[in-house]
Amino acid sequence: MPALLAPLFPGMPLAHWRVSSIIEDRYDIPDAPMPGAMDPAFFLTRDKNFISHEYPCRTAFAAAHRGRRPEVRGVPAFTRNWLPFGAPSLDLSGFWFRPTRIAAWAETVVAARAAGEARLRLATSGGAVLFANGIEVGHLAPYTRNKDDEADLSLILPAGETRLRVFFDDLAERDTRFGFRLDWLDGPPAVQGNPFDAPPTLVADVESALEAMHFERPAYTTGEVALRVPISRPARATVEIEGESIHPRHVTLAAPVTAGRLALGLAEALPPDFRRWTITLEAGGFAASRSLGLEIARDPGPPPADRLAEALATSADHGEPDTMTALARLATGRSGPEAEAMIAAFLDPIADCWDCADFYLVPLLWIRARFAADLPAGLIDGIDRTILAYRYWLDEPGNDVQWYFSENHALLMHTSAYLAGHLLPAARFARSGRTGAAQSATGAARIRAWLDHFERWEMAEFNSAPYFPIDLKGLTALVALAPDPDIRDRAARGIARLVEIVANSAHQGILTAAQGRSYEHSLRAAQGLELSAIARLLWGRGAVGARLHALPQLALCLRDHGLVLPDLTARALRASDTEEDWSFRQGENGFAALTHTKTRAWALGTAASYRWGAWGYQETLVHARLGTNPQAQIWINHPGELLQSGSARPSYWGGSASIPRVQQYRALALVAFDGTAPQPDLTHAWFPSDAFDESHVDGRAAVARSGDGLAALVADGPLEEIATGPSARCELRRPGRQARWLLRLGTGALAPFRARMAALAVIEQPDGRMIVDDPDYGMVVFHPDGTVTAEGRTIDPARWTIEGERTERRDILGRIS
Repeated sequence: MPALLAPLFPGMPLAHWRVSSIIEDRYDIPDAPMPGAMDPAFFLTRDKNFISHEYPCRTAFAAAHRGRRPEVRGVPAFTRNWLPFGAPSLDLSGFWFRPTRIAAWAETVVAARAAGEARLRLATSGGAVLFANGIEVGHLAPYTRNKDDEADLSLILPAGETRLRVFFDDLAERDTRFGFRLDWLDGPPAVQGNPFDAPPTLVADVESALEAMHFERPAYTTGEVALRVPISRPARATVEIEGESIHPRHVTLAAPVTAGRLALGLAEALPPDFRRWTITLEAGGFAASRSLGLEIARDPGPPPADRLAEALATSADHGEPDTMTALARLATGRSGPEAEAMIAAFLDPIADCWDCADFYLVPLLWIRARFAADLPAGLIDGIDRTILAYRYWLDEPGNDVQWYFSENHALLMHTSAYLAGHLLPAARFARSGRTGAAQSATGAARIRAWLDHFERWEMAEFNSAPYFPIDLKGLTALVALAPDPDIRDRAARGIARLVEIVANSAHQGILTAAQGRSYEHSLRAAQGLELSAIARLLWGRGAVGARLHALPQLALCLRDHGLVLPDLTARALRASDTEEDWSFRQGENGFAALTHTKTRAWALGTAASYRWGAWGYQETLVHARLGTNPQAQIWINHPGELLQSGSARPSYWGGSASIPRVQQYRALALVAFDGTAPQPDLTHAWFPSDAFDESHVDGRAAVARSGDGLAALVADGPLEEIATGPSARCELRRPGRQARWLLRLGTGALAPFRARMAALAVIEQPDGRMIVDDPDYGMVVFHPDGTVTAEGRTIDPARWTIEGERTERRDILGRIS
């Protein structure tokens, strides 16, 4: 419930604020090279979830500002109202594509019954200055990227209201946590006051409505998209819908709230894919906002005979307006002003080296190499200037925040250097000073080294649904454009291997697996995720979204460049009731041991013996699907923040604050959390009731059926089924940081399955063994060394290999069961 005017107690955050607009200024320093290399283990964080790679811009900024009083600037003109929705911090986090100095002001009110000394704790990762009634109280200036520090400050509160203002600033570098937390430690009896220009009852009504607001369905393909907004007074909402790109497509809607419902139109007319929907609710002159995530997927119907032509045409007609869509348009004879505008819009961000510019540079190079004749000479000149201006790697001088350290970005940058230099062999590349021929040779050497690493260890960001397409983007460009046969051949083998991994880990065409890096938008986007479009192209089942990184290039390689892939339809769309196991390793030194079991009716994927108890980043370590509905999926995690659809890594749904102990035997998974403060005090499961044909939640157990697939979730304490708010009817919570979950899948009718699984429990032994008496498997012993014993067998993840092994389950008589 809203905490406005609530009594303050020790440790309580001040959570209601008026906030100014964010001041943004480019932060430019002299261009310089940067030491470093691809880091396949950058997300295996040790110091909580802090990523240690530091750009020169941060080094320079910290030298000038760290530990010093922040330079207070701007005017405290408040333009928005911040409501907490359970989060303790004021959080304006976001994504800035290049180094940007940012600053803002916030104001709240404390009302004391009598004068006295109060102590407050101020925490931020940037800089912050606290003022009380215009008098400076103290400051904090760690300026350590995305890692909070804190300071205790004292002030004398007068009786009555005190206006607390905070100036806060930072250097934004791509994903940036921007905000602060101010906690009440002790002082005279006081309440969180009302900082808003509105009566407290009105604020409370709007806050309650936004707190409880949720979409009527967890995802849409057809029908009216609507939100439940329980507010009894007249209200109107404005909705901003945006995607994720250098140039995201924005759609603005406005409508009244009628009988507690906000209708936004038919799904068929709204932008597809998983997007952030920011809803601003206004009533009685008071307005506040909240962001929710939602997927709208297009129902494409049965695939045509020519799926290659469909993939290219759908990409050309419905893709986001970027260089990949322009490539699809040119490749299907749709040249003209629309494609030219898509290309032109990305030239300046690429030349300016915005983060993720490499995503758009690769298809731009393909366009330049294969379709220059379809473009005007002036645009070709602009493309060439962009190619020569771009920074292709760390050793070239620059001042940007491109992410050089992950394998997918490294692949795209090396691919770009190799292909760009080959395109313009005599030209001089501005940042490296090399000729195109030398730039290409440098890129080729780095590509070969990248392929060496990939062929030995494969994906560092293991099984990550959003990063398969990025790797495929680079590899398909090499197949189509590489001048060296060995690179073309190795890239083709790499594509085949990635496709095999997806097929082995897919359920009915949809990836279902533990993932090294995940996001809310990649987990919840069951249909619009690009792997679904690739599954439709290759295996005939899936849907095509609008945000595409690889689909057009993969289709062109198959159509025009001789790429041949094995037919893995039977694996990806398994039709048998027998169990298929797939166990393998990924990442440098095989750090991620992964296993996956599936039948026609269900699939379960986990990571074994993976960093138990460590602070997490974006890993999702258990994932399941049931039936044929892509939305009928389950995963379990420990949220990294309490703000839903926030920007933290880990977030509410993407990743885990604490890495759980996860072990799997056939259709049974153990998930044991042992989190610590200040991690959020709950663990939870994504359990979308409306996506299942049947579901029940009772006490510590929940069961669901989708098609012939069944699932039982059993915790070591009562489960709370969330009925309101963003995750209404989609979330099961287990309070506390210490929790034991069991996930058991099966086939058949729900009622007898529910009865048979009701007694599932974890029996913990002093030696670290965890034992489950399963009604089918008997005693399943999960050992602390990662092995699992059951049914006379021992499963030892230490024996799994990078190549992996696929097996079908057989009973003791050798029959397939």
